[in-house]
Amino acid sequence: MVSLAEKMAANLDMSAFGKAEELKKRLWFTILALIVFRLGTFIPLPGIDPKILAEIFARNSGGILGMFNMFAGGALERMTIFALNIMPYISASIIIQLGQSVIPSLQALKKEGEAGHRKVTQYTRYLTVLITIIQGYGIAVGLEGTTGSAGLSAVIAPGFVFRFTTIVSLVGGTMFIVWLGEQITARGVGNGSSLIITVGIIANIPTALAQTFELGRVGSMSAPVILMLLAMVLGLIYLIVLVERAQRKIVIQYPKRQVMGRMGASESSHLPLKINPTGVIPPIFASSLLLLPITIANLSAENGPAWVQELSTMLGHGQPLYLALYAFLIAFFAFFYTAIVFNPEDTAENLKKHGGFIAGIRPGKNTAEYLDYVLTRLTVLGAAYLTALCILPEILISKLSVPFVLGGTTLLIVVQVTMDFVGQVQTHLIAYQYEGLLKKAALVNKKGKRR
Repeated sequence: MVSLAEKMAANLDMSAFGKAEELKKRLWFTILALIVFRLGTFIPLPGIDPKILAEIFARNSGGILGMFNMFAGGALERMTIFALNIMPYISASIIIQLGQSVIPSLQALKKEGEAGHRKVTQYTRYLTVLITIIQGYGIAVGLEGTTGSAGLSAVIAPGFVFRFTTIVSLVGGTMFIVWLGEQITARGVGNGSSLIITVGIIANIPTALAQTFELGRVGSMSAPVILMLLAMVLGLIYLIVLVERAQRKIVIQYPKRQVMGRMGASESSHLPLKINPTGVIPPIFASSLLLLPITIANLSAENGPAWVQELSTMLGHGQPLYLALYAFLIAFFAFFYTAIVFNPEDTAENLKKHGGFIAGIRPGKNTAEYLDYVLTRLTVLGAAYLTALCILPEILISKLSVPFVLGGTTLLIVVQVTMDFVGQVQTHLIAYQYEGLLKKAALVNKKGKRR
């Protein structure tokens, strides 16, 4: 059975776009906010020599440092006030969500509705500041310990003042990005945090393609290999769209209802369960937990103890330890986040209250067990899909030394966020058309009454 929303989406009139003033305001706000974000990625931290920094980054960009720079939209390479991007906020969100599963006080806040949600958001911001301070201090110390080829430090005047200004600048930049993301979500179109990460990735695509073709021009990579990479990218995009739109529809039956003294026909609907219910969350969470500690280790590896250098090498891009940790975190967050966003017991209880049931399954506990059974198997498929999508291209890319932007993780984020953005635009257009139909109906009724 095709839903009303699907019918309206199929009959969507794109000519209404020019008349949807609210949608245009939201789009303009989103574009301007993202432009502000991109401008901020060019404001450097005080007290850093850009030439020596560029030399140091070029020496280490082949590892995980380059991947984090990609997520930051090039802000790490330039060591700007947005160098940490929104990753501390994501890390704080992970910790708070994990805490809600084990800490009774946080569990109680989760059940308090909107008031509890505001308190949780407030705690997440406080934790974001704390994480940013710790990470900012680590970056400041790491920068002081790194030197260029001539033995000169990237920091002009190392010491307390530099560390303090670095921490303050990074905290201010990170919290501004968090605020900007919240504003995009509330007053714009799409999820602000995801859009900020996506814009950072898209900003690196032209450079990545130019580097790939340059490898072909100088003979480091053959033309068939480049064509194979482009075909792989197109195939991954097709696979992502196919899987993200796939659903497992569970048919919900409703009993016959008596209307106006007559017994009506039984109704049926469906409960859609996505094959990948977590979307792009697991790769983002996994990257957030891995990237910053590894980045600090890389910055400290040159002049640090031997074990730091060994750890930095083992956690390099494409190394077995890094791939194993990355795969484990993706699978973990796939199951963890699914358990947070979908509660089979609550769904079964709501179905029971409204008289809905699954054919052959008793309402209540049996329905919850069946939904948990189906969801667990879908999550296994989703986790396997995410792990393979993110890990296999990473191995290939590390062997061929091509830019990270062509990997599965980045493609998943870009395609998923783009699909969500387009879906929200369509939702606003449908709402506008629906409001127009209501106004027309009201006018017709008024004319009929006058007659």
